[in-house]
Amino acid sequence: MFIGEYQHNIDPKKRLALPSKFRKDLGVKVVVTRGLDKCLFVYPWKTWKELAEKLGTLPMGESGTRSFVRLMLAGAVDVELDKQGRVLLPDYLKEYAELDKSVVVAGLFNRLEVWNENKWQEYKAKAESGSDEIAEQLGKLGIY
Repeated sequence: MFIGEYQHNIDPKKRLALPSKFRKDLGVKVVVTRGLDKCLFVYPWKTWKELAEKLGTLPMGESGTRSFVRLMLAGAVDVELDKQGRVLLPDYLKEYAELDKSVVVAGLFNRLEVWNENKWQEYKAKAESGSDEIAEQLGKLGIY
């Protein structure tokens, strides 16, 4: 399980070292894709394969579904972690998430998210200011 947030840097060769705490659970091969809210999602290979199979069964007749499947699948790249636990981020993914040198890697149960550090701070502040409403919605779902 992935939890927590970690500040990391992208090196001049476009490599990002993933937190050492997560490397064992990530394995050697991961998938990086466009995420929601202008971040990147990083999945262990096995988790990605399960998600991709589900996405492949969604109805093609709905434009919103097609768009989401394209966003996730066409935007994905499979990469291997090097000996230092780094992944190479393609330019199109760095541009999508507006990543520069300083990023935040957040653990979200079955995936990691990679955020532009400033955008993460903005997103987090907005989410924290609405935490009462979020808690109420979770309560209605019986989760909290």
